[in-house]
Amino acid sequence: MPPAAAPQRSHPLEYNILMTATLCLLAAGAVMVYSASSARTLLQGQGDGSAFLVKYVMYGAIGLVVMQVTARRGLDAVIRATGPLLALSFVLLVAVKLPGVGVTVNGARRWLGAGPLQFQPSELMKLALVLYACKLLASRPRIVHEPRLLVPLISVAACACLLIASQPDLGTMLVIGFTLTALLVAAGIPIRHLVLAAAVLAALILLYALIEPYRRARLTSFLDPWANAGTSGFQSVQGQIALGSGGLLGRGLGHSVQKIFYLPEAHTDFILAIIGEELGVVGVSAVLFLYGLIAYAGLRVAKAARGSYAKLLATGVTSLILCQGCLNVFTVLGLAPLTGVPLPFLSYGSTNLIVLLAAMGLLLNVANGGVAHLKVVARPQGSTHGKRPDRGRGDGGARGARAGGRRRASG
Repeated sequence: MPPAAAPQRSHPLEYNILMTATLCLLAAGAVMVYSASSARTLLQGQGDGSAFLVKYVMYGAIGLVVMQVTARRGLDAVIRATGPLLALSFVLLVAVKLPGVGVTVNGARRWLGAGPLQFQPSELMKLALVLYACKLLASRPRIVHEPRLLVPLISVAACACLLIASQPDLGTMLVIGFTLTALLVAAGIPIRHLVLAAAVLAALILLYALIEPYRRARLTSFLDPWANAGTSGFQSVQGQIALGSGGLLGRGLGHSVQKIFYLPEAHTDFILAIIGEELGVVGVSAVLFLYGLIAYAGLRVAKAARGSYAKLLATGVTSLILCQGCLNVFTVLGLAPLTGVPLPFLSYGSTNLIVLLAAMGLLLNVANGGVAHLKVVARPQGSTHGKRPDRGRGDGGARGARAGGRRRASG
């Protein structure tokens, strides 16, 4: 008689919530990308209107494969890949600025590639910086008491932001800043230091926004978009009209008026406005509920994770998704200036979709028990303050996993 097969370990509740919310957002994204783009492409004579839907499904399928890979691989492999990934991101960001290499779209030089196959290096840099910050903060617990040890992280992030600013891409810079701030808070950095740093960064961002005339116009149109409804405030006003005309239940799926030559970037940055017009307050609330599920499950995963690296990784990925989502929602609602940040998992955007699905795979990895064996930098004898010095032991969670048996992530 053959031996009975070992029962498969069921996934934790948080894993199932994250997977369900992600798949629901992807399904809604496919529907809304087609709805927001089909009418315009048909009227422009660019095929049967399904071009953006086909691309979204193709990139989404690639992203799901990458998500499964990152969800199944050990976190030790992620740590080893962090350095090469960060270096590759810098090389690609520099390549964007080279003559004849970077691709310019709508006045911004942010892409590599040709034709439909284009790649945006700044999206990869967002994830690379999160991984680098998690590795640095987890391996140097003294950073909490000695903020000068943050110099490597600040230097790397500043260099990345300068390259991104030259494209220009203020939205990605803001997402990086908010995400790294959330990571520093999770690591235990004193709030007074963060407040001082935030004040300096806010002044620099304001100066950056005021240097160029078109950025000044965006800022003034944010304050009163209806006063500039025909110029710099056009997109914001059309988005608000779309949201307002949807009412409680919306005009009906596919019946948006604003998407037809009125609202620019309807299938990318302003897809939430089309959701509001066609599905009303109910549709927008459903989208926000799904992001709320990701926030709830992601923070629970961070709280229950074993080891400081896993905790910070879960916090960083959750913050990356939520910071980008909040910035897009605030922009569409008129509560923030136009930044060009897509809505996670819903907006059309090849690189953003693949990178965020890869990041979600890392979060699923931690939710399923993923553990990193990260060596902690030894603390000098003179700064122990009466405590035993840390002699380079592994990540606290990893040591606990070795004592009680390792629990690997399974897909």
